[in-house]
Amino acid sequence: MNTKIIVSAVLAALVLAGCATETRNIDIANDQGKAVMELDYRDFDQAAVEMVHSMLAAGIFKKADGGRYVVATGRVINDTMQRIDTEQLTAKIEQEIANSGQVVMTSAVGGQGAPDEMVYQMRDLRDTEKADEFKGGTLPGKGQIIAPELSISGKILQRNIRYDNKTQQVEYYFQLKVTELASGLRYWQKETLIGKRGSKKVVPW
Repeated sequence: MNTKIIVSAVLAALVLAGCATETRNIDIANDQGKAVMELDYRDFDQAAVEMVHSMLAAGIFKKADGGRYVVATGRVINDTMQRIDTEQLTAKIEQEIANSGQVVMTSAVGGQGAPDEMVYQMRDLRDTEKADEFKGGTLPGKGQIIAPELSISGKILQRNIRYDNKTQQVEYYFQLKVTELASGLRYWQKETLIGKRGSKKVVPW
């Protein structure tokens, strides 16, 4: 190969490497980085914190007998232009309310990603030859799963609005509700709005 071509290729690679953006870790707790038109982790954290604070302040998890409600996570619908995983929101909410000590989350049933397969895999072993390999009485028996009493469900919506000739406004609505499963009564509901303004040239998806 021509030596001049090799030298040119090496120089071009060095120039591109010098122009590349430096990779760095994000300080999650103190990140004041550039805002983006899409939803990022800061938006999910903000929405989750507001929702959890409202739930706990409303006192919906306080039982008359002092016990704790069993809560399941239902479906949270993504009605935005983005391919987002709604579990990012529900996981944060589950974590916060579970750690509050006011409720117990169930892993037996729930929306996408909520059930723990091991709950049922252990029960499937009861009627197999492998059951004999387990110490007697240690496999879960029938009638032990506790049904959830409350369910958390909701939706994330997006609205794009023309702000002026150069600017667009994107509004994200986080809507959640808590429903008592036995009666169907809604104990709590909240909508949190996160709005962003930026160039019309940016496509928020």
